[in-house]
Amino acid sequence: MKKITLKEIANQLGISVSTVSKALKDYPDVSSATKSKVVELAESLHFTPNTFAQSLRSQQSKTIGVIIPSMVHYFFSSIIDAVLKEAEAKGYMVIIMQSNEDYELEKKQVKLLLDKGVDGILISLSNGTKDTTHLQRVIDFGIPLVLFDKISKLLKCSKVIINDIKASYDVVTYLINRGCKRIAYFRGDLNPQNSIDRFLGYKKALEDNNIAYDPALVYSTPNANFDDGYQTTKKALEEHQMNIDAIYTITDLTAIGAINYLNEKQIKIPDQIAVFGFSNWFMSSVITPTLSSVEQNAYKTGEKSVEILFHEIESKQKGEKYDYQTITIETELILRNSS
Repeated sequence: MKKITLKEIANQLGISVSTVSKALKDYPDVSSATKSKVVELAESLHFTPNTFAQSLRSQQSKTIGVIIPSMVHYFFSSIIDAVLKEAEAKGYMVIIMQSNEDYELEKKQVKLLLDKGVDGILISLSNGTKDTTHLQRVIDFGIPLVLFDKISKLLKCSKVIINDIKASYDVVTYLINRGCKRIAYFRGDLNPQNSIDRFLGYKKALEDNNIAYDPALVYSTPNANFDDGYQTTKKALEEHQMNIDAIYTITDLTAIGAINYLNEKQIKIPDQIAVFGFSNWFMSSVITPTLSSVEQNAYKTGEKSVEILFHEIESKQKGEKYDYQTITIETELILRNSS
């Protein structure tokens, strides 16, 4: 089908191209009668505006990019929901990419977004991201960049995070207060800042409660998934001859894997071993027993991240100075039957 242009609409109505353009944008200096005629004809001809040409004129692509490590994780899907809602309200398109926790893929995706001329980028770093040169390039190009959840402290840009140290500290303190002394921690990959901070919170809570830190009770679960939780629980119980009274994991999915193994072995939860997860995934409330978890408020994280991004985009377009922000989203412990 031939693409209809503003010129063709103008010729059919016997008016100028600029009048057609103004009518479609609802400018006040065009009469209501003319607007009605233009809109009616445009709709009957299935006219669609040339957004590419508009973006060239306005120096805006009306597009933002979002890069997340995993699409299937409940936390990230909730963030995407919030971003899409706000972007639609602002008239922006969203390009969503998944790095699969792969540094090289993340670099390619950032370059692709820059090549596409996006107005801003939201990103949660992959577990493999240590060198942030590709993200510094985004900042150097003057493209607004907001990091969320998994961040780098080395980059000078806006960030939306939780207090991972405090959240982890609160979990372990709660478990100690209910009588747990041998708390195994499945910490996720070694590199991401949130994994580091949650581990620090775990250690600090033990120290403050006069419980000796035992490195043999800490296990790396790099994929932080169901299978990691299942297999690591099996390994931990074998290595410690059941001398564990709690398992605390970096994600709910890992905790659900742990619960599955404990249920198979008919180990009573929480009487023999308590289990605590992180992120308050919806499955946490339907598994048996229901899983205690840390509520990260993912949707609010998404809302604040995209709010800051649009503020920086709009400030840049107006030539106004803006200050980078670091927003900390509040967390809470959701206590259920597993603890």
